[in-house]
Amino acid sequence: MTGISIAAKREWNAVLDKFQMNIASCTKYPFGEYFTTDINGESIIFYRCGVRKMNSSAATQYMIDHFDLEKIIVAGSCAGIDDKYKTLDIFIPNKAVQYDCTVKEQEPLIKDSFTVNFNLDSLGFDVLTGTIGTADKAVVMWKDYLELKENNIAVADTESAAIAYICKANNVECTIIKGISDFPINEQETSNKEQMNAFSTNVPIIMNKIIDDYLPLALQLSVKYND
Repeated sequence: MTGISIAAKREWNAVLDKFQMNIASCTKYPFGEYFTTDINGESIIFYRCGVRKMNSSAATQYMIDHFDLEKIIVAGSCAGIDDKYKTLDIFIPNKAVQYDCTVKEQEPLIKDSFTVNFNLDSLGFDVLTGTIGTADKAVVMWKDYLELKENNIAVADTESAAIAYICKANNVECTIIKGISDFPINEQETSNKEQMNAFSTNVPIIMNKIIDDYLPLALQLSVKYND
């Protein structure tokens, strides 16, 4: 069985709307809700893991243990960092890094021990790709945005790299599909509310695009890890 991991509640609500479901029709588990469905004849479990690394890691391990998952697809939104991309672009990373695991004043921001590399050679279609950075705080401060940009991180979220780390440890395939919902804004020049408004507006568009255009393709693929 394949699991589709959804983090933010707004993303989850967009998925429920897409499948004409509501919370009451889902099954509760310690980290959120889940439901099963068929896509192209394949049994799929959609589950909300919750935001931040602790929730997403624990939820991923729970789902692997209870449903014997062979593959997990992380679907959702992210903040754009590299300005060669634009809002609503869909991004499939070839590298996922946890960048809040070091004493950055004394160590590199990114370490190999907190990095998962993906081999996307088998995709068979062109995608936007690069490095996704994950930390327990969302990228809303301008100084954080500049730091990630200096370290060649293309997009950022609060769960993907942690989920990939758990998947690799369990020998479970993992594919990350993320849409850029917003870009950080210099809070000294304007309010961060503009970024939050962009997130709220763009999440349903992104989730529909991922489910319609990318999920059927991802379900047929086998993405391997690069050591």
